[in-house]
Amino acid sequence: MKTETSETPFRVGRSLTGLGLFATRDIQKGTFIIEYVGPRLSNEEVSRRRNTRYLFEVSSRSTIDGSPRWNIARYINHSCRPNAEAVVSRGRIRIKAIKRIKPGDEITYNYGKSYFETFIKPIGCKCGACMARAKT
Repeated sequence: MKTETSETPFRVGRSLTGLGLFATRDIQKGTFIIEYVGPRLSNEEVSRRRNTRYLFEVSSRSTIDGSPRWNIARYINHSCRPNAEAVVSRGRIRIKAIKRIKPGDEITYNYGKSYFETFIKPIGCKCGACMARAKT
């Protein structure tokens, strides 16, 4: 697990939507940023849960509960025009840059259609791209 230290290229800070993860130095395209971690749950356990904001499905049989505060990746916010992506491989979720991220930029990825429809669309998307579009 990678945590927030002086060696990491990010910090948790205030964002438009609450807390977010921000680059503290240049992160080049293709660079691994952080792993999304937490307890692994069965689909049966997931179906019994209510507040599912931090659940991240890794296979048809298991999901990672990213709600513990020690999961620093939970602070990465949604964007309709992200600079990172979540790559699921061998039951792990690794966040990597899909373009160069400059110091001070918020690290974001697209949460996907299902999450967007359930949690974001009803209140309106507040990502940087949508907020800029709303101003025009």
